[in-house]
Amino acid sequence: MLDFDSDITTPAPAPQMRNGLNEHGTGRVNVTDKRIINGQTDVNQLVPFKYKWAWEKYLAQCANHWMPQEVNMQRDIEQWKTGQLTEDEMRLVKRNLGFFVTADSLAANNIVLGTYRQITAPECRQFLLRQAFDEAIHTHAYQYIVESLGLDEGEVFNAYHEIKSIRDKDEFLIPFIDVLTDPEFKTGTPEADQKLLKSLIVFACIMEGLFFYVGFVQILALGRQNKMTGAAEQYQYIMRDESMHCNFGIDLINTVKLENPGLWTEEFKAEVTNLFKHAVELEYAYAEDTMPRGVLGLNANMFKEYLRFIANRRMQQIGLDPLFPGVTNPFPWMSEMIDLKKEKNFFETRVTEYQTGGALSWD
Repeated sequence: MLDFDSDITTPAPAPQMRNGLNEHGTGRVNVTDKRIINGQTDVNQLVPFKYKWAWEKYLAQCANHWMPQEVNMQRDIEQWKTGQLTEDEMRLVKRNLGFFVTADSLAANNIVLGTYRQITAPECRQFLLRQAFDEAIHTHAYQYIVESLGLDEGEVFNAYHEIKSIRDKDEFLIPFIDVLTDPEFKTGTPEADQKLLKSLIVFACIMEGLFFYVGFVQILALGRQNKMTGAAEQYQYIMRDESMHCNFGIDLINTVKLENPGLWTEEFKAEVTNLFKHAVELEYAYAEDTMPRGVLGLNANMFKEYLRFIANRRMQQIGLDPLFPGVTNPFPWMSEMIDLKKEKNFFETRVTEYQTGGALSWD
């Protein structure tokens, strides 16, 4: 989490740039002048670092690099095509893919076309570049699963238009994308800065931090029962990536708050709290749709508790009071899945965290 003592100092007013030079007559960046938004320092000068947590998260995410085709899907194909999954399990998989194949594209568009150009700290931009690549890998992974299983691509990729529980989640997100991707949008006023902050919260804490977790639990629960282990392995890597994205986003949000305390008004907090409440309702409706009956030892009602637990956690991480006091985590094994470091994969197939650079051969 964000270390308020070591990495952040109360910023001085940002210098105005004149033909590439700051008010001191030099183009060199003073670390105290850097700001997450509305900064006036040269965004092309990566160092000196002010937000060391952003650079460290960038390095950690690069060390987690993986590609979908590294995962063997042969066993999944056999199980899918020979009737080893129930109809409810197959519905669950297809509904999952129907949401995720477009969700990561929405996330990538939000980063590349919106968020990136509003962030003025180059070390934070560096992480966003890596995050956008991660989203491309995740979309690739879902397509790889769809192709491997021989699913109807039209059905899966159009689910966000045709399946209400998926469409409702996407329609919740799209207005927050449209705000930032509007070419005329720019920060610099309290109203605009709040719109950016709200978008950061929606995507880090609600989309990546809440909307993905019913699907993660479902597919990883399949893997724990020795079903669809190739797909489950890829979902585990994706969940690890998204956990890092969420943590980075939370640090970004808390830093914007710290540097711009006037944005965090009681009215704004109430509005964000209502967004969390609505998001929990939407994700629970998705759980009911994907699991109309109990399956894998799970049922939709268990997810009501889980989603409330996650919402509380995300809200507390950005300084809001929890909406649902007293709820607990009905899936404690999920924490183990996220927190695995240099250990064997949960599904006993490959290492989940590795450094790629040391494996290079120049022969």
